Amino acid sequence: MFWFLLIALVVVVAAVTLAVAGGGERGVLPEAAPERMAWPLPGSRPVARADVEALRLPLALRGYRMAETDDALDRLGAELAERDARIAELEAALAGAQAAAIGVRGLLDKETRGPEGHEEGAS
Repeated sequence: MFWFLLIALVVVVAAVTLAVAGGGERGVLPEAAPERMAWPLPGSRPVARADVEALRLPLALRGYRMAETDDALDRLGAELAERDARIAELEAALAGAQAAAIGVRGLLDKETRGPEGHEEGAS
C-alpha cells in the first residue's frame, strides 16, 4: 500500500510539473484584460431608473473597481442632489402661488362684503 501511494504521488507531481513548466506550444497565459463597465451611465442626458437598474459595476481582483464605482456613485449623488434642489425650488414656488391665491381670494371676499362685513347691494 505504501509503495502504491508513493508511486501515485510521484506520477501526480511529475504530471503537474510537466503541465506547468512545459506549457505546450501556447506558452504563458496572456494577461487578462481588466473588466470595464459594458454600459456606463449616459453622459448626454439625466440618469433614469432603467440606467441604474442596468448598471453592473466591474469586478476587480478584490471586489469592485474602485475608480469606476466611485465615478458612478458620484454621478448618481450629484444628479440626486440636483433633483432634490429642483424639487425644493418647485415646492417653494407652489407654496408662494398658493399663498398668493389665498391672499387674492381674501381680498375679493372683503370687497364683496363691503366695509361693514355685509354683502354689498343687500339692505
